[in-house]
Amino acid sequence: MQPSLHFFTPKHQSLLQTQSPLFTCKFIVNPAKKTVPRNPSPLLSPPAPSRSPPHPEVVEPMVQRERSNVLVPQHPNYPVHLNRFQKLAAVALDKIETSVIMRLEKNYVLPKMVDPEVQISGNFAPVEECPVHHGLEVVGRIPACLRGVYVRNGANPMFAPSGGHHLFDGDGMIHAVSLGLGNKASYSCRYTRTSRLVQEARFGRCMFPKPIGELHGHLGLARLGLYMARAGLGLVDGSHGTGVANAGLVYFNGRLLAMSEDDLPYHVKITGEGDLETIGRFNFSDQIDCPLIAHPKLDPVTGDLHTLNYNVLKKPYLKYFRFDKFGRKSGDLHVDIDQATMIHDFAITENFVVIPDHQMVFKLSEMIRGGSPVVYNKNKTSRFGVLQQNDVVGSGIQWINVPNCFCFHLWNAWEEISDTGDKIIVVIGSCMNPPDSIFNESKDTFRSELSEIRMNLRTRQSTQRVIVSGMNLEAGQVNGQYLGQKTRFVYLAIADPWPKCSGMAKVDLQTGKVTKFMYGTWRYGGEPFFVPDKKQTCNRNGNEDEGYIMGLVRDEKKEMSEMVIVKGSNMEQVAAIRLPSRVPYGFHGTFISQEELRRQVI
Repeated sequence: MQPSLHFFTPKHQSLLQTQSPLFTCKFIVNPAKKTVPRNPSPLLSPPAPSRSPPHPEVVEPMVQRERSNVLVPQHPNYPVHLNRFQKLAAVALDKIETSVIMRLEKNYVLPKMVDPEVQISGNFAPVEECPVHHGLEVVGRIPACLRGVYVRNGANPMFAPSGGHHLFDGDGMIHAVSLGLGNKASYSCRYTRTSRLVQEARFGRCMFPKPIGELHGHLGLARLGLYMARAGLGLVDGSHGTGVANAGLVYFNGRLLAMSEDDLPYHVKITGEGDLETIGRFNFSDQIDCPLIAHPKLDPVTGDLHTLNYNVLKKPYLKYFRFDKFGRKSGDLHVDIDQATMIHDFAITENFVVIPDHQMVFKLSEMIRGGSPVVYNKNKTSRFGVLQQNDVVGSGIQWINVPNCFCFHLWNAWEEISDTGDKIIVVIGSCMNPPDSIFNESKDTFRSELSEIRMNLRTRQSTQRVIVSGMNLEAGQVNGQYLGQKTRFVYLAIADPWPKCSGMAKVDLQTGKVTKFMYGTWRYGGEPFFVPDKKQTCNRNGNEDEGYIMGLVRDEKKEMSEMVIVKGSNMEQVAAIRLPSRVPYGFHGTFISQEELRRQVI
């Protein structure tokens, strides 16, 4: 029997819709595979057995199916709203892709960093959506202060790539663990229904190029041209964004926002049952029309949300602005930098914004010469810009060189006064070597060392020191109530064996002492998230480490996923929640308290 697909398109054809078209599928059941085939078929793992029936008002899944993790359409599937000419054009462009571009791509050996068989294998492989499962098994006791929902974002490609694929290219999926009274917990995961994903779901295949995995060299230009042809013919529409919303998560002004640097945020609602529902692309009430970076900073004192936008094509390459606690936007401040730079993260202090200008830059002309548009510029000196938050034009920004420094993530920053009365900006971050480790293969050993950078605003001199050597520390944060203020502790993932994480570490920034919590043999996790015990630390009084650290862990041998909860003060586990289905390794998360959920904007 050959596989077949039957599409049912909902009444609303707008690309702004938040509910995707419904699909039913009939196909042959193939054996499950832990690596992803390189063909344009959906990537979905078998559903997990439900412990309780789903709530009748759950969000419709992106794909409804029988049992399989691989769908191979017999014929191209074109949405019914396309006219005859568009369908003929779509067939022609598909033929060019499969007969020309993909055939040429097969002549090249893909680097590991963009090889789907490496990047989407094992527990990096995607899973299907999971409706709410209640009554999960809890080992130990969930602390009383943890009433709410832990959510974690990640890349979860719905369709197998036809070319290269980088880990950052996958469609965004949010995993939610709800913690309630009586030691009860539930779990769900859903795709964030981006404009890109909704359109690709209509076709049943990838239609947008993958920015990191595919857009490099001459074939990358060919794929870009293919996309532009499809857009020009009305087959796809990029005017509502092309982002994947797979990286950061922030809860601000009553909204959970899913972030990636290639688009506006997406507003995702958490239902009373603990399910997730995409409300739509969020432009802060028509105040922005540009992408935001994945790591905005929420000031715990003022309630302001600080953020950046970078442009890879034209000046101004970088803008800074913020939203007050009511969501009202400040004016744009253009930050003067010489070339388009990848700025994944930044920091705030009580009075300043600290902006890195590192060596990873965008140079689109490299594609013409057969290279990648993301370039490690070894001739550039890394520096940090220190900007007064009340500077409305940016003329007072101070640039301070910090050579041989590339911090993909910054954990905190604060202000100090030196013995000579000079204002010092202290930045805590993980310095990565080689700087392009995430994007390119290297013979050099990967290192991500927790470091302290000190910048004197009078002399414009800097110093840097490694706080913890011989240990890769990445992905984490400080107690959020102390963001922008001097902190003693930082909680990070032990990124070993890279890119997996074998445990979490609490680092005392004063003494350099590291207290580890290791997951155990064949067990790996991701970013740990610290939640303060508000009874102890409300209004920043009490001990900074009074709280709990949570993170998702996968036992690769027992094939079991769980969420662990560790006490911050002694780094000992207090609870583990057994999850009903596999949770792939992902990116960043946050915790939303019960009180915050009550104020959620619907």
